[in-house]
Amino acid sequence: MSDPLIRRADDIAYEAVDAADGLEKGVLIGEESGGGNLAIRRFTLAPGGSVPKHTNDIEHEQYVLAGRYTVGIEGEEYAVGAGDSLHIPAGAVHWYRNDGDEPGAFLCAVPAGDDEIKLQE
Repeated sequence: MSDPLIRRADDIAYEAVDAADGLEKGVLIGEESGGGNLAIRRFTLAPGGSVPKHTNDIEHEQYVLAGRYTVGIEGEEYAVGAGDSLHIPAGAVHWYRNDGDEPGAFLCAVPAGDDEIKLQE
């Protein structure tokens, strides 16, 4: 059993994601902070930013906090905006693109552990 955990917004460090252009990630709750079976991350995607086609070995559940952007999942494109939710199955090829004038932001919940990005050609 894990212990209760409260993390304050000021305690979250955001870092650029190397595999992407204009994407930053902050781990809100994760293994390294004493979380349990899930990790919750917050991402921001700058205007003009993009994430290339890639896969992950784990599923992703996402909730769009702000902005509008396009997500590609398994060859289909979806315009998403604040209040929308997404499920990206484990192993699915997916990508992101923000053609808008404002940043996009989303929460992403994943099983705790390795979330290596495998870039696709």
